Amino acid sequence: MTWGRAAIPALVGGLLLTALLWWAGASTDALHLPGSADLLGGEGVAELQRWLTPWAYDPPQPLQYAPGGDGTHYLDLFHTAVQIRFGALFGFFTVGALFLMRWLPPVAGRVTAALLALWAWGLAAAMLAMTVSAPWQIAAYGHGSYRFLPNLAGETTEGRPLVVVVGLIVSGATVLLGRIIARDAGPLPWQEVPARAARLAATAGTAMIALSLLVLSYVSVAAAIQTAPYGGGFFSEPGDLLREWLLLGSWSGPAGMPFGEWLLARLPDLLVLAVVWWALRLLPGLLTRVTVPAMVVGTICATLVALTAGQLLRMATVGGGPEWGLRYLVGGIGGGPAALTWGLIAGVVAAVTLRLSARSAAASGKATAPGAAQG
Repeated sequence: MTWGRAAIPALVGGLLLTALLWWAGASTDALHLPGSADLLGGEGVAELQRWLTPWAYDPPQPLQYAPGGDGTHYLDLFHTAVQIRFGALFGFFTVGALFLMRWLPPVAGRVTAALLALWAWGLAAAMLAMTVSAPWQIAAYGHGSYRFLPNLAGETTEGRPLVVVVGLIVSGATVLLGRIIARDAGPLPWQEVPARAARLAATAGTAMIALSLLVLSYVSVAAAIQTAPYGGGFFSEPGDLLREWLLLGSWSGPAGMPFGEWLLARLPDLLVLAVVWWALRLLPGLLTRVTVPAMVVGTICATLVALTAGQLLRMATVGGGPEWGLRYLVGGIGGGPAALTWGLIAGVVAAVTLRLSARSAAASGKATAPGAAQG
């Protein structure tokens, strides 16, 4: 699919995602109407309030009574944060969707992969948008110089449950439009990737994910990362931020529980690694062109999908988890910012490994060809 054709569904998807989240955020006040608690229940109203507030344009009540009586400055900062958030959301999603439509078009054999990738990229775009707008959001509450890095870490994970739901609608619409446009584009190329090179690339990329999931997320290592002294002043408390951007999970050894229970608790982590490896194994063949940017974007999406699969398995195996309802399931899925970091690293490593392995295989084939001809 050409860049021009790919731009149409990418722009439509970006506009639809931004508009739906804006509309949902504008609906926050409806939760306070008489009868909302009777219809949804007090717990349901509180949960939906938590989902919608990060995308609401109207400022919360505390900002209307800012310290010193000067609320205008804080309200301006809040509105600036919201404008940056939605602008960044549109930009990040549109650019990523453009690349995905170009390199992973929704044609026969690629529709499911394109749908999952676009849904995962919606989560990634939302996290990036929240991160970019977080400094203005923090300053609007008068906390610009107080525990800035821990506050920044908390802001990056806000608004995720709503994007999980809205992203399904947007990815479906984007794939449908892209499939209609690609129908007139003619046959699209398929990559011939050596099986051994693809397996090596998938293994190398998965090893990067495992480094965070199984090593850095181990309780003693994670505690050392979060509590180590990093100097003083403004950067005296980066532990929470590093935890969000480096740790894909949280786990400890089998001490204190039977081995069977520990193994059951580790199954979601094994599922994450299995999904990542399988996705990276198939990704080079699905892409119309195997480049480092294409592998990076695809690996970020694969990491987010794998983390979601692991979270769903963990909820299914936790006692009482399935009975906690749909709100609990939706609110607990979707990867954090660490998926962006390690997805990027894993994508680069996988792409380099794939290229080196393919060159090695090609060189070996050329070296043995004369001998075969003589025989």
